[in-house]
Amino acid sequence: MPDSPSASASHRGAVDGLGSRHPIGLQLPAVYADDEMAQRFTAGLDDLLAPLLNVLDCMDSYFTPALAPEDFTGWLGTWVGAETDPDDPLPQLRESVAAAAGLHRLRGTVAGLSEAVRLAFGTEPEITESGGASWSARPLGDFPGDPEPHLVVVLRVDNPERIDVQRLTDLVRAARPAHIPCAVQVAAKRGPAK
Repeated sequence: MPDSPSASASHRGAVDGLGSRHPIGLQLPAVYADDEMAQRFTAGLDDLLAPLLNVLDCMDSYFTPALAPEDFTGWLGTWVGAETDPDDPLPQLRESVAAAAGLHRLRGTVAGLSEAVRLAFGTEPEITESGGASWSARPLGDFPGDPEPHLVVVLRVDNPERIDVQRLTDLVRAARPAHIPCAVQVAAKRGPAK
């Protein structure tokens, strides 16, 4: 196993002192119970198989973003189509992966777009769009919304220079309704009203 912490975090391997719940030596026929060579050989196999058996015993934890190992959480995010960045802090990565499946149901809605941006950048965006819905008891009423489709997403943050505008634009384009043109802006947070 590699010595550096960063290298060891991305690899699975032997775990010192991890025993097997089902030692192979105890499952051999009685004739091998006192055979030192057979017991040592099966003990070596137990050391190799114990981490695998441990992973299988904890398999449900690997598919729970809050409990999964960090490197597996990133991989799990690719399975569910989570919008993540390699530089995202671990809590934000876990939250994005956990919310990804639910966001697919909201794709193309203001709520879905807002939540996708919040998960990726940690800030709720201001969204202005042209759509609308209404009902009328009489026919031939006015159509809701604006006649020209548009979508504007404004992300207000403390330090606008730290925001990857291209990543934000790509995220908005992926989460918006396909037929609506969009514009993205990053601005400094407004100060308190005087």
